Amino acid sequence: MRPGGNRGWLLRLVIAFGFAQGAVSMARPAVSYRALALGADERAVGVIAGVYALLPLFAAVPLGRRTDHGRCAPLLPFGVVLISGGCALSGVAGSLWSMALWSGVMGLGHLCFVIGAQSLVARQSAPHEQDRNFGHFTIGASLGQLVGPIAAGTLIDGSDMARSSALALVVAGAGAAVAFTSLWRIEHPGTSATSRTARGDRVPVVRILRARGVPAGILVSLSVLSATDILTAYLPVVGEHRGIAPSVIGLLLSLRAAATIACRLVLTPLLRLVGRTALLTVTCLLAALLCAGIAVPVPVWALAVMLAALGFCLGVGQPLSMTTVVQAAPDGARSTALALRLTGNRLGQVAAPAAAGLIAGIAGVAAPFVMLGGLLLLSSGVALRSPERAARGGGGPGSGGGVRRTRSPLGRKSDI
Repeated sequence: MRPGGNRGWLLRLVIAFGFAQGAVSMARPAVSYRALALGADERAVGVIAGVYALLPLFAAVPLGRRTDHGRCAPLLPFGVVLISGGCALSGVAGSLWSMALWSGVMGLGHLCFVIGAQSLVARQSAPHEQDRNFGHFTIGASLGQLVGPIAAGTLIDGSDMARSSALALVVAGAGAAVAFTSLWRIEHPGTSATSRTARGDRVPVVRILRARGVPAGILVSLSVLSATDILTAYLPVVGEHRGIAPSVIGLLLSLRAAATIACRLVLTPLLRLVGRTALLTVTCLLAALLCAGIAVPVPVWALAVMLAALGFCLGVGQPLSMTTVVQAAPDGARSTALALRLTGNRLGQVAAPAAAGLIAGIAGVAAPFVMLGGLLLLSSGVALRSPERAARGGGGPGSGGGVRRTRSPLGRKSDI
């Protein structure tokens, strides 16, 4: 089937991603609360949050290689099984070590699902549809990030945190399993065969990383995801220190996710109006200031305003970095390039929480948000220094008539 010819698969993928991401977004704060109930301090919470990304850090590139030379769809149900099992088993774990282990399984499942799903979008979308389709695809993640924390905050009771956080994790595991209902025959038969290359023609990782646009896309994605991840893991800790109830923290995290959805719904007109370089530069800069602002003890209503603005700014980076990496990657290595982007994300998810735990133990629980501000400021500089392309394509974001451009990854409008 012609790529982009039928978008029913995209809607089903968004629904499946919504359930899978909702389970993870429900489980991540629940893991933090359960770890606190089992006696963890800020450093231990950071270590457990980092283990979530440790297994994916080593598995991403091999999985990407497999997807470049085969089908995407089998990774989706396999990922759902691991997410569901990791969530549920974290709920019954009785020690911090076992919680860290099952958190790693959950992270590996999320990686499998995301590599398969992103490769599917790249493979079944025409070049001029990639910005739009990646933007719509990430709405599924944002929907999950919207519902998950609310559900966790509703179920977790501060007076009996151990039992209620365990219940939230088991419910998250059940919610992940619902994603199976949208995965039946989601990959078009013709698309997997046309995207395969001979195993002997594998593109070296070094060549992929040297392709202009890939490193910049990885850095922007790493920074944005690290900010989202530490917000999810450490806002509950900040709430505990400032006397904010878990239910309110859940609402605040969901408000951030709702703002991200709003951003992605208007992403196409924003790209046409502002241009890619300006949009990425300004949103990363504003996100840096807002992250640093969370470290200031402000009223809950002011924290809500900051998180809503932060969610809108963070909504730009992920979909645009996906298209950037896909169109900058050499032929036959799109899935591997996306996997390298996810490796960068997971590296950030390992290093950032570990660094956050260390900083929190030394300078207080709000200090990690200052660290995030510095990382996003660096991403803003990368976006600002990225040169514009002289050639401009028409027809909106992602257009290019199928002609691959490999120069500046952060150009304006249709320049990916």
